[in-house]
Amino acid sequence: MMKPKEVLERWINLFNEGNAKGISELYHEDAVNHQVANDSVKGRTAIYGMFKSEFETAEMVCIPENIFEDGEWAILEWKDPLGLRGCGFFRIVNDKIIFQRGYWDKLSFLRQHKLPLPTE
Repeated sequence: MMKPKEVLERWINLFNEGNAKGISELYHEDAVNHQVANDSVKGRTAIYGMFKSEFETAEMVCIPENIFEDGEWAILEWKDPLGLRGCGFFRIVNDKIIFQRGYWDKLSFLRQHKLPLPTE
């Protein structure tokens, strides 16, 4: 069995490869991924679809600044080459992510990648 920190390090590598299939396999079948700037996504299949769409939309890079581990939890502080910063919380049981929550500035992300801004 891997420690949560080791699973998270694998997640970062797959994320930086843009590997939606590989990263989704790190999630439990009924996992929840809630990036607070978006609606939560439930289930490995939906999480795969989310990453596939995101990797096709923008080139994203996760540069870890700090990784912490506390019991079943791995916590990530990150930045990207464009200056965006955020953090993620991963609950990992039996080598699978069962819950993830991420905090980052969606408006800054959209502007940096020259993507359409939301309208009211």
